[in-house]
Amino acid sequence: MSVEEGAITAVIGPNGAGKSTLLNLISGFVRPSEGAIRFRGESISGRKPDAIARIGVLQVPEGRRILGPLTVEENLLLGQLALGGRAGKHVYSLERVYALFPVLKVKRAQTGGSLSGGQQQMLAISRALMGGPELLMLDEPSLGLAPLIVSEVFEALQMLQRSGLTILLIEQNARRALETSSYAYVLDRGEIVQHGASTTLREDPRIVKHYLGTNIEIAKP
Repeated sequence: MSVEEGAITAVIGPNGAGKSTLLNLISGFVRPSEGAIRFRGESISGRKPDAIARIGVLQVPEGRRILGPLTVEENLLLGQLALGGRAGKHVYSLERVYALFPVLKVKRAQTGGSLSGGQQQMLAISRALMGGPELLMLDEPSLGLAPLIVSEVFEALQMLQRSGLTILLIEQNARRALETSSYAYVLDRGEIVQHGASTTLREDPRIVKHYLGTNIEIAKP
């Protein structure tokens, strides 16, 4: 599979398909037993997670994993460790992330653990932005969030993409993923079983039946 620069690419599939494992392979938390992982043509297979983060490949993990005892602002400043002196178009300052998610500015002195689930997700995304991502990877950003907050988070992702940021989105909510992305892959039991333009996949009867919640039978040829 490949991820187009400056676009949102989605990966959908059932639970246990290997979606989170895919991100952990790219991030260096899991070592591949075969194959190659390349970022802008350079192999990153087998590199340590901190080295991968410092070239701008950053993950927002499932469950957010913010540091609860630290304040919102302290969590954000920790994100800068991924910079390692690197500069780039997508290096975010505190002012930029506060403009993206104003509620974080209001709560900047509160501990991360005191935030709601939606606010913690905004904090996790913002922490990654502070690290200057060249590729931002998100693992189930809608998980456990109220629909209104989900919409706010996905609107922010689309705004980031319009600024030129490359995004790889792992999402259980297939409908939302296909509405947000330009290209998508369907992963099942560790294998890519289908891929194509997101607009095309949204109209595919097999995708509609199995992932979009509508019972449509596939016509036999």
